[in-house]
Amino acid sequence: MANLPPLTEAVPDISNYMIHSRMEIVYILRAIQHKNELVTAYFNQGQDFILTSIVDVDPDHGAVIFDYGANELLNKRILESDKIILVTTQDKVKVQFVTGRMQEIEHLGRPAFRAGLPDELLKLQRREYYRLATPVINPIKCSIPRPGNGRIEVTIADISLGGIAITHYQGKLQFELGDSFKACRILLPDIGTVTTDIEIRNEQEITMKNGAKNHRAGCMFIDLHSSQQAMIQRYIIKLDRERRSILAQ
Repeated sequence: MANLPPLTEAVPDISNYMIHSRMEIVYILRAIQHKNELVTAYFNQGQDFILTSIVDVDPDHGAVIFDYGANELLNKRILESDKIILVTTQDKVKVQFVTGRMQEIEHLGRPAFRAGLPDELLKLQRREYYRLATPVINPIKCSIPRPGNGRIEVTIADISLGGIAITHYQGKLQFELGDSFKACRILLPDIGTVTTDIEIRNEQEITMKNGAKNHRAGCMFIDLHSSQQAMIQRYIIKLDRERRSILAQ
């Protein structure tokens, strides 16, 4: 699966898929490590490659550790290369990043490659879900259970059948990428209440129109029931129809 040719700058809108958040890059690389995904390392201008895997991610020292290759000649050549393109997958989505010269090290008693933690990472997100921005005035909310008792409400910035993006949660909600929250409630006007578990997949700082800074977190629905999907689909169709009607006036 990972033995795919690296993408080039000729790919349309490649910048739309670039991830620059260090926290998110570390999260993605660790997810790839934990699932023991195969990684293809291209070098010598793409003429040569070895198959490897991530064995450690060390953000404190800015390093990613890869398993040593099976071919000693190719191992020697990759250590002499100034640019290596690494291609793999996370949850069946293609991931690619570039590193400079690697170093040969010993990791847990075995030879390994050490590379610098990438400053950016390309992830070709799946586009099967249509995302719709929610109303700015009277936005819909997501009610999330607090540890212990009570619930907190956060603003939903957009919604799809795959998940939501939330904002205005600083000081109310603390999390790390990969954290999940159970029994979250989303009240859809004129439709009903969706109850679902969510998982935090990414986070970024955004600048509002008034210049204020805010944070936005992308959340994935976990095992959303078909009846709940139908409610979200009805809400998206309803909101989209209302907006088209306003634009047509």
